[in-house]
Amino acid sequence: MTETDLLRIDGLQKSYGDEEVLQDISFSMGEGDAYVLIGPSGSGKSTLLRCVNRLTEPDGGAIYLDGVRVNDEEYDVDELRRQVGMVFQDINLFSHLTALENVSIGLEKVAGLDPESAEERAMAELEQVGMADQADSYPAELSGGQQQRVGIARALAMDPKLVLFDEPTSSLDPELTGEVVSVMRDLAKEGMTMLVVTHEMGFARSAATKMLFLEDGHLVEEGPPEQLFDEPATERTAEFLERITEAESAGSL
Repeated sequence: MTETDLLRIDGLQKSYGDEEVLQDISFSMGEGDAYVLIGPSGSGKSTLLRCVNRLTEPDGGAIYLDGVRVNDEEYDVDELRRQVGMVFQDINLFSHLTALENVSIGLEKVAGLDPESAEERAMAELEQVGMADQADSYPAELSGGQQQRVGIARALAMDPKLVLFDEPTSSLDPELTGEVVSVMRDLAKEGMTMLVVTHEMGFARSAATKMLFLEDGHLVEEGPPEQLFDEPATERTAEFLERITEAESAGSL
């Protein structure tokens, strides 16, 4: 591990019964990096994210955040989740709370802020994702893209060191996908450290500092976007990216 590593994954393993979902996954990322995980369905991408914040406990290997092993049994999982935010595929906003309340509730309950301070910070995060004018709206009054932007604001409000994105646009139509991707691209430009599972290759090309291709639980290839798109080291990487780019162009993703 180097002094510049914010996150380091070392020999991560996870199985469900006889199925090895993650097999000896190792990589590291520095502060301000935006890594994009790609791969076919069932390759282990979402499981990897869930292991990082211990929604799923790995069976082997180590996860270090800022040099501290966070998958140690003695490490406080609540402290980990204060440092690692997550934006889910299923948006999971509280339907009975406004956008502002959805963002501020964690600041009160988890971070311990008083209501006035929590609301002030929550409003600032909604403004960052372009949702300040919808602060008093309930989820049912928002589009899917707007709801997901509130979900991003909720993750950012805790001031995490790292934000995980698990296919945040997979349930959105192309127009709504664009507004969410635009927010994510801005966050990457501003230096937010991000680990993203997505099929949005435009985002990967323009915002990723590195791409990682997973298949059958193995890390097949990693490198900067231009390397994987233009000079992939394996035929399988080239085949996958060609197929997914064609599907994206045809509008079937």
